[in-house]
Amino acid sequence: MISYAPFWRTVKQRGETTYTLINKHNISSATIDRMKKGGGITTAKINDLCKILQCNVEDIIEYIET
Repeated sequence: MISYAPFWRTVKQRGETTYTLINKHNISSATIDRMKKGGGITTAKINDLCKILQCNVEDIIEYIET
């Protein structure tokens, strides 16, 4: 299972909010909603988030064995 828990920690550490991601960085609200619900996002979107937050992939997602 993919978890976005690292993403929420990284967003907080970088001083960003979902509002700034949507309005300043043009991340769609649908993407944020999918992440909140644990849904899938594309690798292109993960790449965009890494660029915006200046972080690595593991700061966005983690795999949790179920």
